[in-house]
Amino acid sequence: MATKKTKALKATGTRVQPVRHSRVVCLVSDEEMRIIDEYLKKYKISNKSNWMRKTLLTAIYKNLDADYPTLFSEHEMSR
Repeated sequence: MATKKTKALKATGTRVQPVRHSRVVCLVSDEEMRIIDEYLKKYKISNKSNWMRKTLLTAIYKNLDADYPTLFSEHEMSR
């Protein structure tokens, strides 16, 4: 019989995926939902929640990387 810990972790090769407990709810208009559905259909994306999570976190990571504090300003570094 599998333990609770074994059930909670899904092993894919050597990587272990984290268990997701927190839920995020976002409301969109009918037009926005139509656009999302057309995009998913066009690019044959079957897992909407995985796509949305990756898309959102990619945008957040890019902003965090761009806003990372540096010792010198961008102008000073381009000299």
